[in-house]
Amino acid sequence: MVGRVKLYISALQLENGELLLVVSPQFNANAIQDYALRWEIETLFSCLKGRGFNLENTRLTDPRRVKKLIAVLAISFCWCYLTGEWQHDQKKAIKIKKHGRLSMSLFRYGLDYVQMAIQRLIGFGKKLIAVLAISFCWCYLTGEWQHDQKKR
Repeated sequence: MVGRVKLYISALQLENGELLLVVSPQFNANAIQDYALRWEIETLFSCLKGRGFNLENTRLTDPRRVKKLIAVLAISFCWCYLTGEWQHDQKKAIKIKKHGRLSMSLFRYGLDYVQMAIQRLIGFGKKLIAVLAISFCWCYLTGEWQHDQKKR
């Protein structure tokens, strides 16, 4: 009993030698596994809230809209995470800090890459529209547009 509250402690020695402790008020033979699942969900919500998507800044209150937004963000999270994993494995590995952890998360690595790709795509789209507009104006001003119409 700790402070007159009965607690159950589960422990696991991690690969790096650190000890992971999970404390709960009820016995759970799968406490470590349950904690691992919860940790993944906590990491997801952390990324949705403050590490990239800023979910709370939307100020949505309608439950249907929130539900749809979370679905889209969950898909986006998976896209960014898998992109980060691909980048790390296939392109350029994330640097490992002295304590043995990655210098940035796979999610962040993927999010940065996806953002850059979308910005390049938008930039290309703007350039394409500008080229088409200039070409149209040139044809119109030089009479090439009418010339093409007369040939038909």
